Amino acid sequence: MHSDIRRIQLDDKQVILIGTAHISRDSVNTVRQVIEDEQPDTICVELDEQRYQAIRDPHRWRSLNLIKVLRSGQGAFLLVNLVLSSFQKRMGMGTGVKPGEELAAAAEEAENRQLHLSLIDRNIRTTLLRAWRQTGFWKKLQLFSALLSGLFDNTRLDEEQLAELRQQDTLSALLQEMGDSLPGIKTILVDERDRFMAYHISRAPGHKIVAVVGAAHMPGIQKNLPCHVAEAEIEEISRIPEKPRLSKLIPWLIPAVVLTLFVVGFFLGDRSRLTDAAVAWFLANGVLAALGAAIALGHPLTVVTAFVAAPFTSLNPAIGAGFVTGLTQAYLAGPTVQDLETVSDDMATLRGWWGNRLTRVLLVFLFSNIGSAAGTFLALHWLKDLI
Repeated sequence: MHSDIRRIQLDDKQVILIGTAHISRDSVNTVRQVIEDEQPDTICVELDEQRYQAIRDPHRWRSLNLIKVLRSGQGAFLLVNLVLSSFQKRMGMGTGVKPGEELAAAAEEAENRQLHLSLIDRNIRTTLLRAWRQTGFWKKLQLFSALLSGLFDNTRLDEEQLAELRQQDTLSALLQEMGDSLPGIKTILVDERDRFMAYHISRAPGHKIVAVVGAAHMPGIQKNLPCHVAEAEIEEISRIPEKPRLSKLIPWLIPAVVLTLFVVGFFLGDRSRLTDAAVAWFLANGVLAALGAAIALGHPLTVVTAFVAAPFTSLNPAIGAGFVTGLTQAYLAGPTVQDLETVSDDMATLRGWWGNRLTRVLLVFLFSNIGSAAGTFLALHWLKDLI
């Protein structure tokens, strides 16, 4: 039997578990062959509804309303999705396989053979928000740095390297390393999803089930089958946690601290230095936010907007600098139809991220936010000395 395939007996139900690499031609061929040989009643795939629709419609970007995305506060979520997709796509360039092609092949086989298709993975937005909101500040920085470095990582793997990666011992070592450095992240990204998928595999209809999942999930799913996960636990790990109190307070705390410093300076300090303090606040926020927009190759008026808006958005808990600059860039130099059609290919290269108008808007959103945040902390350092 192929090393990436396991058979698990669940009472009167047999599960054929296939562990894949999401950018491997061999995995695509294995999935099709196993389905042909086994003739299952149900095919389970490591997808949620959102990712399934994305695979079914490769031209989904054509209908994207970027301004609506930014206004609804989904800019960061879209950016993270693109970074993750970009990293996978670049890795897949060495094998000529689109990310998730083996999952698409499994879904296609289910449709062609009129078999039941079960989407067994947790909603990706739920997974990402659980990881973000249940992670401390320093771990958030590590996670953010890892995602940002994904923009600059040019790693490509061939089929031989992918075959090594699919070996259980190698994957176990990788997951152990993740568990040591970011145990909370590993629990949410891997362990919780293992339980979630095992639960839904065990409840899939039919007597013979083929389940197609990433090889990294094989040990965890095997461990949880037969599934003894309670429904209440599935409901719990499907819930998006509330924002921590501190993260809710910080956007209000910074304006309060700044205003307090100015009030104290007015009544107890040297009033002649208040103008210097105000200029310091404006320049620190404005210059660094504008620099971020410029690094993203934003429109000249977007850069000016960043300079003017950042000092005020820093004092407004409801609006970030990136929200204003992203919308400005989208209005002034929004994506064309061609940008929307080619974004999947463009995001595979660093030059493409800056060249495509859709991803450039998101880079403006990201870098002006980073610049404004850096400017805020720099200004606070200056204010305590000036007032």
